[in-house]
Formats: sequence, structure tokens, C-alpha cells
Amino acid sequence: MSENSAMFKYDEYGNTREIYVYDSGTSIHANSFINKGTAFTFEERRRLGLISMLPPATRTLEDQVENSRYKVENKNSDIERFIYIRSLFDRNVTLAHALIRSDIARYMSIIYTPTVGLACQHFSSMFRSANGLHFYPGNIKYAEDVLRRFQQRDIRVAVVTDNQGILGIGDQGAGGIAICVGKLMLYTQGAGIAPWHCLPISLDVGTNNQDLLNDDEYLGWRHPRIQGDEYINFVQRFARAFRNVFPNALCQWEDFSKQNAFAIRDAYLHDLISFNDDIQGTGAVALAGILAAMRVKKEELKDQVYLIHGAGAGGVGIAEQIKTALREQGLSKEEALSKIFALDSRGLVTTDRDMLPYKRKFAKDPASLEWLREEGDLRLENVVKKAGVTVLIGTSGQAGCFSHEVVDSVMENSDQPVIMPLSNPTDHAEAVPADLYRWTNGRALVATGSPFPDVTHGDKSYRIGQANNVFVFPGVGLGVLASGAREVKPEFFTAAAGAVANAVSNEELSKGALLPEVTALADVSLKVAQAVGESAIALGVSRNCAFSNFQHQNNPSRLKELVRKIRWIPDYLPLEAM
Repeated sequence: MSENSAMFKYDEYGNTREIYVYDSGTSIHANSFINKGTAFTFEERRRLGLISMLPPATRTLEDQVENSRYKVENKNSDIERFIYIRSLFDRNVTLAHALIRSDIARYMSIIYTPTVGLACQHFSSMFRSANGLHFYPGNIKYAEDVLRRFQQRDIRVAVVTDNQGILGIGDQGAGGIAICVGKLMLYTQGAGIAPWHCLPISLDVGTNNQDLLNDDEYLGWRHPRIQGDEYINFVQRFARAFRNVFPNALCQWEDFSKQNAFAIRDAYLHDLISFNDDIQGTGAVALAGILAAMRVKKEELKDQVYLIHGAGAGGVGIAEQIKTALREQGLSKEEALSKIFALDSRGLVTTDRDMLPYKRKFAKDPASLEWLREEGDLRLENVVKKAGVTVLIGTSGQAGCFSHEVVDSVMENSDQPVIMPLSNPTDHAEAVPADLYRWTNGRALVATGSPFPDVTHGDKSYRIGQANNVFVFPGVGLGVLASGAREVKPEFFTAAAGAVANAVSNEELSKGALLPEVTALADVSLKVAQAVGESAIALGVSRNCAFSNFQHQNNPSRLKELVRKIRWIPDYLPLEAM
């Protein structure tokens, strides 16, 4: 069944309430958006030409979820579980999402990190069916025509990657599209963006991964990565086509290389409704952890000194977001920058050396730091001590670099330092929580990038909050779409961070948690969407929601109603034969 053989009927809020089906019989099973499998009722089987095509007995969606859960848990590895859930998604979208929703904490680690990294690496050998779009130099000239084929799906969110900076494993060529698919599944789980409104897109500009180029099974464009003007022109052609076809849709840039990530985000700030999750989502979730810590410390952001160890896309994104939040608290640009220090593999980032442009805004003038006299002073331990750092954030991927000595130095600056080793996976973390609590006698306020088990220190058990971008990007997307924001402003991510921090209860804070549990994803996403939508209204960039007849009229109460009712919940919809 082609996608044109089904039409979605929406209510006044823009949520799908019914599906009209233009085909019948076996072709229905080929459309994963409408297939119900054994849950088709006898009446539906009669109306849709499915009599005798299914076993006589029927199952409810709940029965199907339980049956699928049993099958998943009987697989031998998480990659086999990933394959099963993706195959289920390819034949029955509603059931796949109902399964994931039944235990989001369990299944998120399968459909997304860490398992999705393996799926990217084995994309070609695991390939079963097409998911999303693959543009490469041989077809980019047709981009607008190709995108127009998806107009009937009312595309609201696209996740787009050039496959170069996939997680912590680098260039994965065409396999990077698995990241896009996984992110969009989380948009559905968190924000309720229906799967048919989502579009994963790979910009396949080649690969410099020699293993892929040598692999006879590799399905991507077998060519070294294009660069320079050729790369820029390729991205421009895609962006122009996307804007022309989906002017009201959100474009999330995902897993680009560091410099390209910043360059592309900044180039399309006003041309597309877009953001980069690796930069801005990471910045917001880190800020959320810091804001939650301020509730414990009963202090303000502007009274802290920040050090980000690891000046890549994520680290500079965190620095940017802290700067934005400090400006919103009344500090000047210069005052905000004076409180933020960035380190890379060469030590403190300073203005007297060559560096990529995206780092330069946080480079320090050596002449302005009286304690900076020689090259050894650029080291982590010295900067922590001499700059008076109270918030220490790791995005370096250097396991164990937050040593006992470094932590002792932070403790000299604050009775309750905030220490956030955010590098993934766990064996790349700058420190492990158990050590941090032991070295600080339980006084550190800790969040991590990877999941860690609870830590017992003395007579107290601490829950380790995970700074996972999933708490941010689905709600940001929903807030942008519901508010009709013309562009994605940096202030949206400060609002998102505040909403995430406020979602952590006082009881959870008392147990050491600085971020919510992932089981609260849907509720947190609603809070983030409301905060982002209200920010859009306050900043004067909101307009009518393009996907709903119900308009918020710049009224927060009406916005709240729209945010809640535009969301799709995985349940079978009525089907009507045409």
C-alpha cells in the first residue's frame, strides 16, 4: 500500500482521530501506520476485505504488547532486541510504540543509546526495509520533488544527519540514519508527535571510514566525504528544498562534526525552524542539572564559576547555554563570559593560539588572568584552583580525569560543588559517582551523562540523575510546533532547562538526584513544551500553530490546552474504508 492510500483525519487540535483507507486486503498489512495485525475486529475485517486473511481469534492491543514483550525478552542480546522492535515498527507502528511506552526506561536503551550505536555500525548487514530518506550527490537535485511525496503525511519534525559525528563512534556513513529513526521514536514517546508526522533524513556526503569503503556490503555512497564549497552547496540545496516543502516543520540537526554542527546551525537560524540537539539540547540538560543543584545549595547561577572540560560541540553548547542563562539573570556579556572557563586537550582555551572558530568566544586572554604565567598553569588542576571553580563539567571523554586531587580543589571553593562527568559511555566518564561521594564525604552534587546505579555512602543512598537530552528535545519540538514559533531562540533552551529542573521533586533532590527519572519522560516533555511555548510568546516569535485549527492566541492557558491535546498516544484508531 502506498502512503497515499490512507488519509488521516484530525480533530481541531491537530491530533489524528480517524484514518480513511483507500485500499483493502493484503495491501493494508503493508502500511505500518494502519496495520493492527490480530487486533482487527471482526467488523473491521469485513469492511476492509480482511476476512480469512487472519486467524479467527482477536487480540487487544494490551494482549499484543504482552506477547511482544515476551518475544523481546527471549532474545539473546540487545542488538537482537533492537532488530525485533525495529521490525515490529516496520509492520505495526502503534504496537511498537505501545510496547516501548509500557516500559520506557527498559526499551529506550534498546531503541536508542547505547544499542543504536551498534545498529549504526551494522546498518548495511542488518538492512531489512527502508526508513526515511537518503540524499547523496547523485540525487540531491531531486530533493524538493522527493520531499513533496511526503506532504500528505503532514511532516512536523525531521531529524537530519550527515553521519559524521555519530555518538562516540564517529563517521558511520549511511548507517547514521538509525540515529534519526531512534530520535524520532523518542519524539513520539515524549512529545506525542505521531510517527507519520516524523521524517528521518540522511545527508550521505560520503564517508572517510575506510572500513566502510572497503566493505562489499556497504549500502551508502561509496566515496570519500565531500568538503568545502561542494559540501556547503549540498547542504544548502537540501535546506532550500526542506524550507520550500515544509516551511512550518522543525528540522533537528543531529551528529554533525563539531565545526559543521555550529556552522550549519548558525547559517540556518533564520531560514529554517531548526536547532542542533548535540549543541543546544546538551546545553539545556546540563543547565537543568545545575539549576536543580542551585535549589539544593540555595544559591544563584550568577554566583558560580564554571569549568567545562572538553570543548567539543557538547561542551561549547553547555558553555553557550550557561552564558545565555547568566545574561537572563542580568549579567552583561563580559560578566557572563568571565565566569565560564573551557578546556580542551591542550588545556585552558586561550586567545593566543589557533583554534576552530566555535571555541573562540570562550577563549581567555592570558593577560587578563594574573595566575596564568606558564604553560603548566593551563592544566585542569591549576584552573580549578586558581579560577575558583564551583561547577565542574566533563565532556572530554577522558576517563578518570576528575581525580581525587581535582575534586579536592573544587571542594576548597564550595561546600557543595556541582560535579557532572557527562562523557559517554560509562567507561569514558571523567569520574564515577561512588568516588565523588567518597572523596567529598557525600557533599558533591552529582549528575552523569551515562546511567549509573545508585550509590550508598555512609547511611544514605544517592540516586544518580542522568543528563539525557531526551528530557529536552521532544518538549522543545512540541513547544515550537504548538506555539508556531518562527525560529528557535537560545532562550527556549533556558526555559526548557528550568522546566526539567523543576520536574525534580524536593524528595528526589534530597536523594541526590538532579534530573528526573526517564519514566517521567512524557510528563517532563509536557512541562518543557509549555515553558518553550510561553518563551516564544514572551519573545514575540510565536504565531498561529500551522498544524491545528485551535489557536493559542498568545494565551498560556490556551497554549496548555493545545500542547496537551495535540499529542498522539499509541492506541489503535478507527479505520474507515473509502
